[in-house]
Amino acid sequence: MAKDSSFDVVSECDLQEVDNAYRQAAKALTQRYDLKDSGSTIDYDKANKTFTIIAPSEFIKNQVIDILNTHLIRRLGEEGMKFVKWGKNIDASGGNIRCVGTIAFGLDQDTAKRINKAIKDQKFKVKTQIEGDKLRVSAPKRDELQAVIAFLREQDYGVPLQYTNYR
Repeated sequence: MAKDSSFDVVSECDLQEVDNAYRQAAKALTQRYDLKDSGSTIDYDKANKTFTIIAPSEFIKNQVIDILNTHLIRRLGEEGMKFVKWGKNIDASGGNIRCVGTIAFGLDQDTAKRINKAIKDQKFKVKTQIEGDKLRVSAPKRDELQAVIAFLREQDYGVPLQYTNYR
């Protein structure tokens, strides 16, 4: 009997492109006339994969997030801004607001279980297995795998999905 074909469902972003988007957004922040002297800043911590925005008001914070999202979309495509999950506003010194955004990297267990359940509910003739931060889907026929990929592209799980190791 022939070996099963398979692919992995993952959620990964290119951290170099995230760094490039951050640098472009920081440059745009210093050059925009309406934000130039506002005192707002944006920082990127590569080790923790977090963005920190400090702004004098909620409105300016939202403008800075919008600038960053624009550059993330340019560098990573339409799914770019889904990688960053923004936290709640925290009061900072000087009457400023601090907001931290975390870059989601890999599928968490809850999302992997939801995807797994959705595939099983559709009655595809495939086997699924959660392996750490990815979901492996295998089947004897490649047509079934392509049908699963088409199905998953129509769904929204709150994280961007990529399909790797298709063999």
